[in-house]
Amino acid sequence: MNFDPTDEQEQLRDAVRALGRRYGHDYFVAKARAGEHTTELWAEAGRLGYLGVNIPAEYGGGGGGITELAIVCEELAAAGCPLLLLVVSPAIAATVINRHGTEAQRKRFLPGFADGSLKVVFAITEPEAGSNFHRLGTVARRDGDDWLLSGRKCFISGVDEAKYVLVVARTEDATTGRLKPALFVVPADAPGLTRSKLDMEIVSPENQFLLYLDDVRLPADALVGESVDAGLPALFSGLNPERITVAAMGAGTGRYAIERASTYTATRKVWGGRSIGSHQGVSHPLAHAAVQVELARLMIYKAATLYDAGRDLEAGVSANMAKYATGEAAALAVDTAVQVHGGAGMTTEYGVATLLGAVRAGRIAPVSREMILNYVAQHVLNQEKSY
Repeated sequence: MNFDPTDEQEQLRDAVRALGRRYGHDYFVAKARAGEHTTELWAEAGRLGYLGVNIPAEYGGGGGGITELAIVCEELAAAGCPLLLLVVSPAIAATVINRHGTEAQRKRFLPGFADGSLKVVFAITEPEAGSNFHRLGTVARRDGDDWLLSGRKCFISGVDEAKYVLVVARTEDATTGRLKPALFVVPADAPGLTRSKLDMEIVSPENQFLLYLDDVRLPADALVGESVDAGLPALFSGLNPERITVAAMGAGTGRYAIERASTYTATRKVWGGRSIGSHQGVSHPLAHAAVQVELARLMIYKAATLYDAGRDLEAGVSANMAKYATGEAAALAVDTAVQVHGGAGMTTEYGVATLLGAVRAGRIAPVSREMILNYVAQHVLNQEKSY
């Protein structure tokens, strides 16, 4: 068991940290308040190769794994710039296409993922079914050599920034008549695809959308993989990277909040010239939050290591645990940071309350804490399925 990162991973962490701090949380918030995107940060991260660290070198990427992408997610968030599109584009969409796309699809899409010039978002969640792919209402049906997609999606991140949407739909098995999932790469400007922005109580430059697919016509090669049989394994291949990178982003956010708070409490003096951090009523909650964040980080990198080693089943357990632990730890860290700042904690200037909505959402999405507990009860504790 080795807890030491490689020299390359340390160098990556240092470099991404430096990039993130050159932009910082003020940049992130200003973009969100103005209704703009973090275009400059994304472009520079892509140019430096950070967005493609998990893409094979033969397609222009860094040849690393989800461990390296988790480092990028964590360090940008630790600088106050948690970029959700790192999760949906390089982590989910690029992984799905790399592992289950055709060679033509890999050659077409992966170089763009690698340099950040291509953003592909992910659409599974629906108004009625949620993320339960067994009940998805979006259906793909054959029309000659083409596909026609119809249905609705909700809480789809970053559609206004993306060139394509990776849509999860259901197709009819010609042999059994049963519906099974399939994934399609849909141009964001395809005829029949419309969107409606959701107003969210989250300070973020990345927007959420409702999507409507009304007989969206796609060519045969829009289907990910050689056939619809690739759909289910392709879908599952994106879930562990999603959980690991979301958790890494949460851990970075928790670190950011604790750093801001500990700097404030070490220098703020109110009673008798002593810093407020010298009082255990202030320092102990911060120390507790720091412990929880560090414990969550250990599970994140265990999950990433297992995933990169090809141990998908074990990675699934660890990735879900990492997502749960980090969701709780990040929420605790930001809430504690606000509290120790007193009234200043609720101002934009001190840069912690601006993260309250995001960390609260991290306990819900992309999978709720309750569903993770169901998963652990069933798959780790061998309990009967409860739903």
